[in-house]
Amino acid sequence: MENEVLNKEFKVLNTTIEKLSLYYGFFLIAWGIIVSFVSGSSSATSYIPSFLGFPLVIFSYLAMKFSSKKKLFMHIVVIFGLIIFLGGLDFIRTLVNGYAFENLWADISKIMMLLTGLYFLIQCIRSFVFARKNRE
Repeated sequence: MENEVLNKEFKVLNTTIEKLSLYYGFFLIAWGIIVSFVSGSSSATSYIPSFLGFPLVIFSYLAMKFSSKKKLFMHIVVIFGLIIFLGGLDFIRTLVNGYAFENLWADISKIMMLLTGLYFLIQCIRSFVFARKNRE
């Protein structure tokens, strides 16, 4: 019986989507802090990945802590994942306008948010599809 429950849980990179969300949130927090330090930026915008990582950490933790509200908290996590992805799309604007990589660290952060946000969204969608298919 326990093996059945384990087999019905969506995993990516050998971890649950809640833990992946938590790790991704910590990654974003660290990224914003490290990039701000390395680039010597005094702008609050260099911390945007960190600001977006905090809600991921909070709501992922809440989803793990309160399993009865997991669905609600993970939907909130996905909304922040979408915001991260959309924020990364701003790189396309700088590319089209011919300003790409004039601010190297900002553009690298945008590309990181674009790619990791897309991957994260795809995994969340796969998780939701898996959950819907495995409802009892």
